[in-house]
Amino acid sequence: MPRPEKVDKVNEIARLLKSAGFVVLTQFSGLSVPEMNGLRRRLKEAGAEYHVVKNTLTRIAAEQVGRAELVQFLQGPTAIAFGFGDEVALARTLIEYERGTRGALKVVAGLMDGRVLTPADLGTLASLPPRPELLARVVGGMQSPLYRLAGAFYSLLAGVVWALDARRRQLEEGAGGPTPAPAET
Repeated sequence: MPRPEKVDKVNEIARLLKSAGFVVLTQFSGLSVPEMNGLRRRLKEAGAEYHVVKNTLTRIAAEQVGRAELVQFLQGPTAIAFGFGDEVALARTLIEYERGTRGALKVVAGLMDGRVLTPADLGTLASLPPRPELLARVVGGMQSPLYRLAGAFYSLLAGVVWALDARRRQLEEGAGGPTPAPAET
């Protein structure tokens, strides 16, 4: 019969796995407590939670919520970053921290939209620009053709207005001057 505290821990891990949009597994052998707390703070700023987990309990939770893809990566001292915000910020934070720890932290794998991500995939994700910049690029890309189209319409309408104004002046000048001769047939 499983102990109640273990059942509670499995349920907590299952809840986090189910609700997180992005999950990254890491191995953390050699990180001191202050370093681990510093990493937790940085991940919290990136919209993530970082939990040290027991592999056996995590294996049970992952199978319960249909995330069995993670089971193969549960080896050694494991901690999981559960992402609830910007996936790029989470990946960038972990990859940068991994580079600075000289092997004490190792990014093992990730799971996003049901797809397993390798450390190389996470590195590529981390190299993307931040979400606000990507959105600005998309909006800018959409605005540019619209501005050109508006400019083309403005030029076309300005030409028509210019031609009509010239014709009006011509008619006004013609009304005060000699009457044009009728056209011969």
